[in-house]
Amino acid sequence: MNTLNFRTLDLNLLRVFDEVMTERSLTRAARNLSLTQPAVSNALRRFREAMGDELIKRSGQSMAPTPRALALWPAVREALRELQEVLTPSKFVPAQAKTTFVLAMADATAAQLTPGLIEVMDREAPGVSIRVVPLTTRDPRRLLDEEVADLAIGYFPAAFADLTAREQAGEVVAYSHQRLYSGEYVCVMRREHPLASEPLTLDRYCAARHMLVSFSGRPFGFVDEALAVHGRKRRIVLTVNQFFTAGKVVTHSNLLTVLPRHFVSVTGMADQLVLRELPFAVPTVHIDALWHHRVHRTSAHEWLRSTILALAQSAFVV
Repeated sequence: MNTLNFRTLDLNLLRVFDEVMTERSLTRAARNLSLTQPAVSNALRRFREAMGDELIKRSGQSMAPTPRALALWPAVREALRELQEVLTPSKFVPAQAKTTFVLAMADATAAQLTPGLIEVMDREAPGVSIRVVPLTTRDPRRLLDEEVADLAIGYFPAAFADLTAREQAGEVVAYSHQRLYSGEYVCVMRREHPLASEPLTLDRYCAARHMLVSFSGRPFGFVDEALAVHGRKRRIVLTVNQFFTAGKVVTHSNLLTVLPRHFVSVTGMADQLVLRELPFAVPTVHIDALWHHRVHRTSAHEWLRSTILALAQSAFVV
């Protein structure tokens, strides 16, 4: 392996490497960089020689990165972004901005936050757009790493436990987070359900038929973990990936489900549903915003975070 001499490395090669990794195409990378394709090929060859690795190989009609390239790319991309921010800082002016923010969150969270967010945008930032993408995991770090989302909002206990452990071990973590609000989950059933007119005991709960809301499709959730502590389990006959879908199904069936208490009031189905406290203890659900450090100091992202935090605090006690 070649020994890299950073003092003589042409930093323009990093820009070419980043663009080729982004596009996985020499032609598109050349267009984005306003260079010819031979110039991009030559720069990539020089960077390969400097790194002592093939980095990117042709695979059919696209370019396939080597493990070394995949390990190197996040650090190169973040360094380029930080350098650009220092050299050409741009102040985010909401009234003039034409930015699109991508938020990853569940439908219950979106139903709570997006109406107020749209009001703020109409008033302060009419040129800004929001794109909400489905939250399909309880650990959204990959979405943030791959820039699928600018901000992830939800309940991420396992991810935060891992981040805390890494910080305590002295590792540098690449994410920041902010508590938005705390909530609780309740058992929900239709008004004509046989259990709607009697106390909901643990035995009755476990004997009923259930529907689970699972973002990943995994047929086991935190309610099942709580039941396991008591040596109990429930029968899940349907798994869906949206809270609204769960509420709609419950109104037309004898299935029980578990929903965030605050969500029921915004479904438009509250008059058809009965809420009951769960007959066993479950953890408090903390809804947090999580983001990558590469956007932490950008004024646009700071505006987005502060706006969402203010909306959450106006509706909940954090």
